Formats: sequence, C-alpha cells, structure tokens
Amino acid sequence: MLSDVLQDLLDEGLQLLGEHLVLVVSAILIASAIAIPLGLVVASKPRMRGVALGIANIGQTIPSLALFGFLIPIPFIGGIGQHTAIIALVIYALLPILRSTVTGILGVDAAVRDSAVAMGMTRGQILRMVELPLAAPTIVSGLRIATVTTIGTATIAAAIGAGGLGVFIFRGIASVDKLQILAGALPAAALALLADGALGWLEERWAGRS
Repeated sequence: MLSDVLQDLLDEGLQLLGEHLVLVVSAILIASAIAIPLGLVVASKPRMRGVALGIANIGQTIPSLALFGFLIPIPFIGGIGQHTAIIALVIYALLPILRSTVTGILGVDAAVRDSAVAMGMTRGQILRMVELPLAAPTIVSGLRIATVTTIGTATIAAAIGAGGLGVFIFRGIASVDKLQILAGALPAAALALLADGALGWLEERWAGRS
C-alpha cells in the first residue's frame, strides 16, 4: 500500500537526514576552524593571501563527484564512508569562508584601526574588539554560502557510501522512482532554505550591530 511505502520512506528518511546533518555540520565546523584563522593571518599579507586563495580556488574547480572518487585511494584519508566525504566537503567549503574572512578584515576602515591604535590597544585587542566585530557580517555571509552549497554537495556523498539524503536520490535514479528522488531532494532543499534563512537572519543582526 502507498501508506506503507510512505511510512518506510519517512522512517528511513529521518535516519538519512541525521547522516546528512552530520556531514554538513562536521564539514562546516572543520572548514571554519581552518579558513577563519587563516583568513585573519593572510589578510594583511598580500603574497600569502594570493597563495591561500589560489589553492582554495583550485579545490573549487574540481567536479564534486571526481573529487570524491579522487580521495578514495589516498592512504589514511581516503576510503569509502563519511570521513572521505567530509574531507571533500571541507575542501569545497574553504573558499567562501576564507574569502569572506579576508574581505571582511580588509573592509575595516583604516581610520577605525588608527583610532584603536591611538587608544593604546594591542594588535590582539584590535583584532578581537574592532576588526572581528566589524567583519562579522561578511564572515557570516561566507558561512551562509558555504553551508547552503555544502548541503547540496553532500547529496553526492551517497556515491561513496557516506549516507545522507543522496541515498534516496541515487536509488530513485537507478530505479526510475520519482517518489524516492523527491524523498531525497525535497528535504535537502528545505534544509538549505532553513540554513540560508537562519544564517541570513544572523548576518542581518551582526550588520545592525556594526
């Protein structure tokens, strides 16, 4: 019966949604832990900034399915499963977060920095109390882009046994089952819209404070 099929999809879908969230949240947290500090360091160093952004750009140019496949045979970090998928998702999330961090720091008015120096603030105090609060809306904007993109890209992770909502999509394509495709695509789209709205709200709040 159709009701039984829908119930089965719902039960499995909750598990796959949880797996999808693990992939996305893990990737964004790791990418943020790498890209934000790196962005703060290279913002004032043009040569290092160019190298860091160039490397991140290269990661973005590799097709997602090819990157997943490329990582599988690499010793220690490759293989089938979530850890390989998370590494690939981190690579894709680095660029928007790194770029937004650099843009946000460089966008701080020089007169504001000069005023902070005149008040006797140290470099660390200027970063914590002046630059980061003013750059926060731009950084959150990068996080917003990275998160929404990662939610969509994570559906490809099912191709290497990492689970997530892509399981429904790949299974639906293989069996030409529109219901299963929708069971994977609609929750992923809803999750992306929810994340976009929440981070957009946070971005506006930070912008209002600065």
